Formats: sequence, C-alpha cells, structure tokens
Amino acid sequence: MSGDIEAIIDFIRKTLDEKDSLREEALKVTREIVRLSGDTVKALHRGDLRLAEQRWKEARERVLKVREMLANHPDLYYAGYVQTAHQEFVEASLLMSYVTGRPYPEPSELGVPEADYALGVGDFVGELRRYFLHRLLEGDIATAEKVYSEMERVYNALITLEYPKGLVNVRQKQDQARYVLERTLEDLTRAKLNKSLEEKLEKALKND
Repeated sequence: MSGDIEAIIDFIRKTLDEKDSLREEALKVTREIVRLSGDTVKALHRGDLRLAEQRWKEARERVLKVREMLANHPDLYYAGYVQTAHQEFVEASLLMSYVTGRPYPEPSELGVPEADYALGVGDFVGELRRYFLHRLLEGDIATAEKVYSEMERVYNALITLEYPKGLVNVRQKQDQARYVLERTLEDLTRAKLNKSLEEKLEKALKND
C-alpha cells in the first residue's frame, strides 16, 4: 500500500466506513438510553416504582453496551450525544435513589465518566424541583420542605466544582441549579405563609 494513494484512500474509506457504522449504532443506543431514562423519571413521579426500576435497568444495560461498543474509540465515546445520554441516565438514577431512600450511586456504579455524572447532578436539581412541586400540590408542605433541603445540599456540593469549560462545562449547570433553587425557595415560603394564614383564619373563625 505504501506510496499508492488509491490504496491509501481505499484503506481510509474502509476504516471510516466501519467507524461510521459504529457511530450510527451508538446513536441508536443512546437514543434508547434517553427514552428509557425519561420513562424512569415519569414512572417515579407517578409513584410506579416497579416500572421505574424496570426501565432504569434497561437503560443501564444500554449504558454499559455503549461503553463496551466504543471502548476502542474514545473520540466517539466522549462525543456530545453519548454525554447527553449519560446525563439523562444520571439524572434518572439520582432521582431513583432519592425517591427510594437509597444511597446515591457513584459514577463507576453507573458506568459513566465523572464529568458526565457532574453534569447530570445539575439536571437532578431541576428534577427534584418537579418532585417538590408535586408534594406542594398535594398539600404536603413538610415533605416539600425536606425536598428543598435536599436540593440545597446537592447544589452546595455541585458549586464546589470549579473547572474550565474545556474540561467539564459545569458552570452552566450550576447557574441553572441556582435559579431553580431560588424559585423553589420562593414557592416554599409562599406556601408556608399561606398555610399560616389559613390556620390563623380557621382559629379566628372558631373563636367567633
């Protein structure tokens, strides 16, 4: 092949064809990870823990499959579409742990890179807000307050990560999490004030 440009190009074509085929397969699997992670989150919010556990296991199988598929292709493994799928999976995994009262899993347990895990933590704060709002709508202010406290704890841990964007673009997630936390505190404060006013009004009516 040496010196023969046609042979060189033919070799390159075959190599890139194989890589492109692998990339297409990885794209398909990562889309499944995103879908199954979303299903896990929806099931958790509905209180269907059995379905949530099932969907989560299916998502994890695919996370490990992608890691194995791309083991010899780090440029593909650390691509944006894989990172996005990992973030969705981390978010679902952390919510699963919180709802079921289990310890939060480490990156190695989930089979994802540390940077992707960190970005998923940022999204988890937003998902906790959704869980908080559900409890608030149910009138369970005590549980909603506990959820807020957890959001605050997760956020305080997240903001200790200070790295350049080229290493892990966590600053944007930190800013989003801070905004979500501020809104949640406002909602909680308003709900507690309303509850207090209702109790005072009921007491006044009874005294009349």
